Parts: sequence; structure tokens; C-alpha cells
Amino acid sequence: MRLWIKDPLAILSEGAERGLVVEGTRIVELVARGQAPSAPVDATFDASRHVVLPGLINTHHHFYQTLTRAHPAAIDQDLIGWLLGLAPIWARLTPEHLRLATRLALVELLLSGCTTAADHHYVFPPGLENAIDIEVEEARRLGLRMTVTRGSMTVSKKDGGIPPDEIVQDEETILLDSERVLNLFHDPDLGAMIRIALAPCSPFSVTKRIMAESAAIATRHNCQLHTHLAQTEEENDYCRHLYGMRPVDLLEETGWMSPRAWLAHGVYFTPQEIGRLGHAGVGVCHCTASDMVLALGICPTKELEAAGSPIGLGVDGSASNDSSNMMEAVRHALMLGRLRYGASTVTHFDALRWASEGSARCLGRDDIGRVAVGLEADLALFTLDEPRFSGAHDPIAALVLCGAHRADRVMIAGQWRVIDGAVLGVDLDALIARHKAAARAFA
Repeated sequence: MRLWIKDPLAILSEGAERGLVVEGTRIVELVARGQAPSAPVDATFDASRHVVLPGLINTHHHFYQTLTRAHPAAIDQDLIGWLLGLAPIWARLTPEHLRLATRLALVELLLSGCTTAADHHYVFPPGLENAIDIEVEEARRLGLRMTVTRGSMTVSKKDGGIPPDEIVQDEETILLDSERVLNLFHDPDLGAMIRIALAPCSPFSVTKRIMAESAAIATRHNCQLHTHLAQTEEENDYCRHLYGMRPVDLLEETGWMSPRAWLAHGVYFTPQEIGRLGHAGVGVCHCTASDMVLALGICPTKELEAAGSPIGLGVDGSASNDSSNMMEAVRHALMLGRLRYGASTVTHFDALRWASEGSARCLGRDDIGRVAVGLEADLALFTLDEPRFSGAHDPIAALVLCGAHRADRVMIAGQWRVIDGAVLGVDLDALIARHKAAARAFA
């Protein structure tokens, strides 16, 4: 079926003033000002109240953490205090907890205009060995595009680390399960709905062997690599103490310096390291909210992008951000960027580009992230009917500056998944009630 999304109030694409035509899963035509579709359409959607964006892409999250938002063990803590407070609590995670946490996070993301999400799951207490399978099932159920990252930790309290012993795994278990989930779920083709990435948690929570073997497996399976990196200067100091090198040097030694890898946070790089990362095409996910909540610092987005690194955005775990809202992340990126670089240097177009095209590049995708012919029909449509938008003159700028936070419609692969601000097939009140009940186990 050919669907004309007609006459939008505004659209983030050149030459599409009268909208676009979707056929199957893809955008097949942009309709310029004064024009009509070049061939008959089967249906028309009147978008005259809507601002149309490419679907937003979240490149870093921890779905399970929706169960520990605003938790007393973590409020007003720095990163280490936050981890020490919450890690033992996360050891209580069960398959049903993860399923509800994942479903709630995906619904929340969808409602914010997010069409693709990457989740970093690295907590595997006994009984939760099939965590990746659960996340894939929930993404398929809701129709959201996902890169599910098979995370890992090997260094626990008994080894001088932070995580409780019961939530880490041994090297062979991690490597075998990495192969298993890649063989089961990873789809490297254009238009893929599910991809798998390998994601050792951080340089201070896994061995060098896991970093190197993950890179080798990723090359064999043509998948991406992900990890937390350079969140704090303490992390850099730890790597120097343990390995005799800084984290970026560790990436180089273990085979991670390529466009196959993207990093979360990336706050503390030297100018020389920024040049090396950019030359290698390593992506960086700017985690705006959690970097502020935990007072980590500000990612050098402009320098990284100028050096050649793709910049994406991520909401990060809901226990450090306390919200899974991609439009909120866009606004945070604009404000934090201006604080660092100046009012005219970071624009709303920059922040929206990071949340779409830049995030797509971090995930190794060129089939999503823009409103363009031949790309997947992943779209987020917002109205400007709330009081916060009254008096706004530039509709696209208004979404960011006035604080849009909920999409009216969301399309993924040519199918509407959100209509009139509601996720299709989801009883939101019932989901929230079940999720709240599950969260009581983590009090």
C-alpha cells in the first residue's frame, strides 16, 4: 500500500514540504512544494497538525533500571556511590522483572518518538541467563527496532571490583552465549528489526581477554561493539594502574578501534585521543542526563564530531537519568552543548541530527535516521497543541526549545505503532500497575 503523509506543518527533510510517500517498509518519494505524488496512492494521512521527524534513535540504555528509579540508595551519589548502592539490589532481578522493565522502557521510548533503541544488558544473576532472549521477544512484541547488546562482567567483589559475585559470569559462559545470541537473533541486512551487539560493561569490570575475544567474534558475525568508556578520570587512572595504559590504548590493543565500536559517555579524552577515535570512526553516545545527574562532566561532542566520530544520543539507565525520553535527551543535548560551546555553536538541528542520523551511524546503520527516499519509514510525528508551544514561530525549533516530550504518532517500518499518543496493543494503566508492583521487590 502507498501511503501519502500529506502536508505536514513542518518536516525535517529538504524537498518534502508536501510530505512523503511510504510503500511497504520504506520511504519511496518526497513530495516537494507545489507537487503531488508521482503515482496514485492508496491512502492519505492528513499531517497538517504534525511536525514530522525521522524516528529518534536511542544508543544507550539499561532497561532493567526502570525498576530502581529515584532509589534512596542512589539519590545524590557520585558514580561509585551510585554503583555501590544499586548493584546489590540488581542481584534480585528475575526474568519476569526484566520482562516488565523492558516492556515499560520500550513503551516509554516509543511515546517519546523513539523508533530504534540499543539496550546494554550486563547483569546476569542466576536464573536470568536468557536475558537477551527476553529483550528480543519484547521488542518484537511491540514492533520497535532494536540493537540488543549482550553485555558482560567478569570482575566482581571477590576480585576487587564493585559488582556482587552473583551477577557476573565467567569468560567461557560469556563467550559461548555471545555466539548463541548472535546465531539466533542477529540480522545484519538492511531493514533489520533486531540486531545483536557485544558489550563488555567497562574496562574495570571485564578482563582484557573478554574485550579482545568480543572484538574477534564481532568481526566474524559483522556486528557492533559497545562499552562504557572514559566516564571519569578515576576510570582512566584505573586502566593505567591495571594495564599500564589509558582506556583508548586498551581499545587499540584489543581490536576495538573501528567504526564497528561505539562508546557510552566519552567525557575524559585527551585531544590526541579524540583524533585517534575520529580517525578510526569510533562512535560516541552522548548521555546528557546521566552525565549531569552523576556530575560526570560534558562529552566533547563538537571536537569528536570534527575529528570524524559519529555522535549519537542515549537516555542511559533510568536509575541515573530517571526518564526514558528521547525528546528530553535532545533538549538536554542542546542546552548542555550551548553551555560548553556557546549559544550559536550548537543548534537544535545539531541535537536532532545526533538523535537520528548520528545515532544510526553509531549503530552501524545507513538505512535509518533520515527522512529520505530508500530509507526505512521510521517517523515520529508531534503536534504543537499544548500550552508550552503556544506562540511558537518555528515548529521544528519549538519541539526542542519548548520541550516536546510525547509523540502523537510513531511509525516503524511503515507501520503505525503509536496513534493519538497511545501505543497500539498496550494497556498502559495495567502495564504501569504491574511494573510498580514488580519494583516493590527492589525497595
